[in-house]
Amino acid sequence: MSEWLVLAAAMAAACAVVLVVVVLRHRRLNRAEESVDPSETPDVLEYMTMMVGVVYAIVLGLAIAGVWEARSAAQDDVRREAQALHEITQRAKVYPPEIQDQLHKNVNAYVSHVVHHEWPRMIDNNELTGRGDLLLDTVRAGIAERVPANELEAHAYQPLVDQVAVASDARNARESNAGETLPGVVWFGLITGALVTVGLIFTLQIQRSPRELLLAGLFSALIAFLLFLVWDFDAPFGRSGTDSAEAFHQLFGGALGKQG
Repeated sequence: MSEWLVLAAAMAAACAVVLVVVVLRHRRLNRAEESVDPSETPDVLEYMTMMVGVVYAIVLGLAIAGVWEARSAAQDDVRREAQALHEITQRAKVYPPEIQDQLHKNVNAYVSHVVHHEWPRMIDNNELTGRGDLLLDTVRAGIAERVPANELEAHAYQPLVDQVAVASDARNARESNAGETLPGVVWFGLITGALVTVGLIFTLQIQRSPRELLLAGLFSALIAFLLFLVWDFDAPFGRSGTDSAEAFHQLFGGALGKQG
C-alpha cells in the first residue's frame, strides 16, 4: 500500500470515528430524553481543552522538527558519500588509462551494489551488507596500494585517500541513521495524546449541526495527517524505494543503468 493510500485511509478513519461517536452520543441523549445545553459547559473544561490542545500541538511540532532534522542529516550523509566517490573518479584522471578504468570499475560496482541491493535491505532491515564493505575496501586498495609513478600522481594520492575516508565515514553514518528516529515511548505519547485531544472535544457538548460535525471531522483528520507526517519522516531514508538515493543517481546515472 502506497503512502498516499495510508494517509487517505488514516484521515478518513479518524474523521469517520469522530462523526459516528458524535451521532451515536446525540441519539443516546435523545432516547434518554435529556436536553443538553452547550452553554452549560463549565469554563474550566473549555480552558483545560484549550491547554491540552496547545501542549499537544507543541509536542507534535517538536516531533516533526526532530524527524525532519534526522532525515535532512541522513540525506546530507548520502550526498557526502556520493560526492566523495565522484571526486575519486574525477581526481583519478592523473593516472594512466588502465588504472583509471579499473578505479572507475571499482567505484561503479560499489555504487551499483549500494543502490540496487543495499538500499532495500537498509530500508527493510536497518542494516548494510557485508559485500558493500568489501567493494569499498576494493576501491581503497586500488588507490592505497599503488605507488605514485610521478610527481602528479604523488600530489593526487593523498586527496584520493582522503576521499575514500570521507566515503567510508559517510557510509558508517548512513548505517547509524538507517533505523527509525523516534523511540517507542514517544510514539506511545503521541498516539495517547491524539486520543485524549480528540476525545476532549466531546466534553464541549457538540451537537449534530453540519458546522459542528464538519469542524469535528476536520480536526480529527488534521490530527491523523500530522501523525502520518511524523510516521513518514521517522524513516530517514523513506519507507520504500530508492528515492532517497537520488544523489547517487545524479552522479552515477550511467553506472546505475544496470544491476551490479
